[in-house]
Amino acid sequence: MRIVVHGVGGVGGTILAALCDAGLDAVGIARGAMLEAIRAQGLTLRAPERMVHVRPHCVADPSDLTFGPDDIVLLTMKSQDTWPALLALRDAGLREQPVFCLQNGVANERAATRLFPNVHGATVMMPATYLVPGEVAVTAGPRFGMFDIGRYPGGTDADDGRLAQAFEAANIAAFVMPDVMASKYGKLLMNLSNIVQAVLGPGVDAGDLTKRVRAEAKDVYRAAGIAWKNVGMDDPRRDVMRPAPVPGVSRQGGSTTQSLLRGTGSVETDWLNGEIAFLARMHGVAAPLNARLTDLGAEVLRKEVRPGGMTRADLEAWLAG
Repeated sequence: MRIVVHGVGGVGGTILAALCDAGLDAVGIARGAMLEAIRAQGLTLRAPERMVHVRPHCVADPSDLTFGPDDIVLLTMKSQDTWPALLALRDAGLREQPVFCLQNGVANERAATRLFPNVHGATVMMPATYLVPGEVAVTAGPRFGMFDIGRYPGGTDADDGRLAQAFEAANIAAFVMPDVMASKYGKLLMNLSNIVQAVLGPGVDAGDLTKRVRAEAKDVYRAAGIAWKNVGMDDPRRDVMRPAPVPGVSRQGGSTTQSLLRGTGSVETDWLNGEIAFLARMHGVAAPLNARLTDLGAEVLRKEVRPGGMTRADLEAWLAG
């Protein structure tokens, strides 16, 4: 079994380094400065209790690989980059092999199923950070992360078991579950505050805004008949992965904050708060907070707002329209 990690950023880099360090057969698909750095000097993972350095095989495009029947593909790019990645995988000859969506949001599995018959969901709980090209960090221990995995739209199969076994060997907790999308909808609730953190800055008190945004989303779930599971910090399974400091590394914030800091030119908000706005429109209910936050994601890109570029008063004024 070979594991193809498509998207070597914070999460993908952590997974790739952990798999290689465990002696498992893994290859990365990376781009730009990260690809150049890995080819030149390898990949370093900084964790609370140790540092891992590996020299994984990395390519620039799926067409640089020959896919075999025992391959497993992990999508670890941001949701806004999923569709081009799926098209490239199809053009490269991927067909029946399992595709696991290790991404925030719930739209990636739906997109992958348009092209491939063997799609799986995965809830990612891994506080990973892209530090510099060739170097990532994960601020959690004793495990690097915790994933729920299962088939899309439901059920489990042998591929879930194979990947779970590989993750466990690589110090990543893995739970196979037949209703993985309920777990992913639970994680989506947590990610709805990503854009709030990004504009206010990490650690800035948002008042009751996060609670209001999540309450609105839960009302939308109920209207849509969508079930969700709690995957927050009070989930008892979280004992395997608790926040822990990494010497010399400060956590930069969530994925949206990191995107703004790195100037990537895109954020996930359309697939996070935008998913709630979409569901609300499909089921005839209102979700004004999430709709406005979706628009805010586009606005901060257009105006090149940096993390901490808005005050609470600014944000509340924006939400009021």
